[in-house]
Amino acid sequence: MTDGAAERELASAVARRVFATLSTKWALPVIEAIGSGQPRFAAIHRAIDGISYKMLTATLRALEADGIVARHDYRTPGPHVEYALTAAGADLLRTVHELCAWSRAHLDELVEHAETAPPSRR
Repeated sequence: MTDGAAERELASAVARRVFATLSTKWALPVIEAIGSGQPRFAAIHRAIDGISYKMLTATLRALEADGIVARHDYRTPGPHVEYALTAAGADLLRTVHELCAWSRAHLDELVEHAETAPPSRR
C-alpha cells in the first residue's frame, strides 16, 4: 500500500469512527450542552433531560477520544473537572447549527415531501 493510500484509509477509518459517535442518541445534545462554555459534569447532566450518568460518561469519553471534547481535570482534592469543545468541536457545533437553519428554511418543502413519499420510504 502506498503512503497516499494508507493516509486515505486512515482518514476514512477516523471519519467512520467520528460519524459513528455523532450518530448516537446523546452526542449532539452533549455537544450543544457544552457549547462555548466550560461546564462541569453535573451542569451538562442537568442540561440534558433523560440522560443517565453512565451514558453521559460514555458519551463524553467517546467525544474526547474523537477530539471533539477536551477534558480538564484541575487535580484538586475535591474533584473539579470541566469540559470544553475543541476547535474541531466548536466548528462541528457551528455546522450543526447551520444544518438546523437549513432544515428550518426548507421545512415546508421537507414536510410536504415526507407526506407524499411512499409508505416504504417514511
